[in-house]
Amino acid sequence: MHRRGQVEVRTNGNNCVEVADNLPDVVLVRDSKARDGETPTFGPAAWRAFIADFSEQP
Repeated sequence: MHRRGQVEVRTNGNNCVEVADNLPDVVLVRDSKARDGETPTFGPAAWRAFIADFSEQP
């Protein structure tokens, strides 16, 4: 995963995901503790919709 544009998102202690949003037409997400695990991919519009929905949660 290319690191430029990477964002770390932390919740409840040390749970963390890394997001690479600097690639054309794709956003990659991975668990920072399982770097060799699966890397889910999203289209930019789907990622923006997910973040918008997540941001509205209490």
